[in-house]
Amino acid sequence: MQAILDCHVIAESEDVIECGGYFYFASASVQRGWLERTEKTEDDLACPHGVQFYDVVIAGQRHLRAAWSYESPCPEMQQVGGRFGFWQEVEVR
Repeated sequence: MQAILDCHVIAESEDVIECGGYFYFASASVQRGWLERTEKTEDDLACPHGVQFYDVVIAGQRHLRAAWSYESPCPEMQQVGGRFGFWQEVEVR
């Protein structure tokens, strides 16, 4: 599977887990150089999974909060801990 944004492959792997309608890529398969941590909002801080959002920045174009990772997921989400999910303009196929 691939996560694609503006014709750029952000992540590519066969090691992908589907959970809650989203696909989570292993950290090693993600172009981490294009991700910038965002400051946590009140909603982020209230998330029981320790969510961390990332802006995706490619060729000077910033895509706000288009990626996320759960840093301390609850037991029911443990399988996606440390992996990256994508949404908004990012196409996963």
